[in-house]
Amino acid sequence: MNRKNNKVIIVCDTTTEMLMADSELRSCNIVFQLVPTPSQYGSICSTSIALEETYKSQAKAVLANIKINYNIYPYEVKRLTGLMAALKKEGLTTEFQVIINKIELGHELTKEDIIILLNAKEALEVKTLFSIADRFRKEIVGDVVEIRGAIEFSNYCAKSCNYCGIRKGCNSTKRYRMKEEEIIEAAVELNRLGIRTVILQSGEDDYYDIDTMCSIIKRIKLETKMGITLSIGEKSREDYLKLREAGANNFLLKIETTNREVFKNIHPDNDYDTRIECAKWLKELGYVNGSGNMIGLPGQKIEDIAEDILYFKEMGIHMIGIGPFLPATDTPFENLPPGSVDMTLKAIAVTRIVCKNVFLPATTALASIDPDGQRKALEVGANTIMLISTPEKYRASYQLYKNKNMVDIKSAIEAIKNANRRLPKYLKLTEKEEL
Repeated sequence: MNRKNNKVIIVCDTTTEMLMADSELRSCNIVFQLVPTPSQYGSICSTSIALEETYKSQAKAVLANIKINYNIYPYEVKRLTGLMAALKKEGLTTEFQVIINKIELGHELTKEDIIILLNAKEALEVKTLFSIADRFRKEIVGDVVEIRGAIEFSNYCAKSCNYCGIRKGCNSTKRYRMKEEEIIEAAVELNRLGIRTVILQSGEDDYYDIDTMCSIIKRIKLETKMGITLSIGEKSREDYLKLREAGANNFLLKIETTNREVFKNIHPDNDYDTRIECAKWLKELGYVNGSGNMIGLPGQKIEDIAEDILYFKEMGIHMIGIGPFLPATDTPFENLPPGSVDMTLKAIAVTRIVCKNVFLPATTALASIDPDGQRKALEVGANTIMLISTPEKYRASYQLYKNKNMVDIKSAIEAIKNANRRLPKYLKLTEKEEL
């Protein structure tokens, strides 16, 4: 779809109605995209249908055949009024100022624009970039930081990703699998804290078949009513559907890089096209779709990071985890240098500017390489923190990389307060935790 064409957006009342509209429009060969709903029209977690204005009448005629509630709005890009007037332009290059002007006017950024922003090195340019991203964050998703809890229920994995500390060939890793009851208990404990979304994360471990995973999902829903995010790797479309029908809301399947050669180098037994196909299935099935990349991978260029950001936008990704590459013990990449904190922060900032109404975590990897990393991320566009909520007896064995920071509620609160952001009202904290 040409990014410069005028577009409209179809916003349905429910995910079920959106999927019905998606199916009906697809059957009539109407070209459209599934995108995160703009903040002025709905929730950050919802998906809407964007299409060229020339298809508007045809789409309305098609949707008249099914009983759904929806509205059609102009698909307007968020603008930041008064941006140029507020900036100190001395010290900013002309090309940098041109991009800022495009942002103020609501024009979509090109790959070349994104590369220029990522290449910002002068202190004033970097400060300006971060300030713009933080303003987008404030105006679109507000000051409250979403807090979620991750239960890493198995560190067995069938894959041999060259960067990962739980890869199949890691002989030094002490393997574990949590029992179903342990997983439920950990989720219930998160619920007692007030957390509204639990992330069930593991290696690609077929020990937990789809029936078992569906049972776990249903029990968590029954006992806690929590939102459920899955991060369990590549599955068949049929399996993704079963998990969705069981009650899974979100799915995190990171692309890591959109450069095919780099992807193959880091994932020797994965296929790039399969990863893309899985991401498309997740979107079609109505999941709140998560992805992300690593900054500093061997062979990665600035141009690749720009392509990653455009991929997140074009795929309508809702949750985008951006963290530095960190080497893991007993892996082929063990002795490689870690990714740059500064480049990671710039990537987060540019992603907020380009993708706008999305969840952007202040990642655990950032907290692991820089003790103040999560606070820094929250100041440049991030709006989510994930707690490590794996039971303590297993926690140290889920080492995706060296020196992993076990982010807990205390450190999350500290980062949020130091970034002058607000805690979510749903948290149920003790007086000690609130201090």
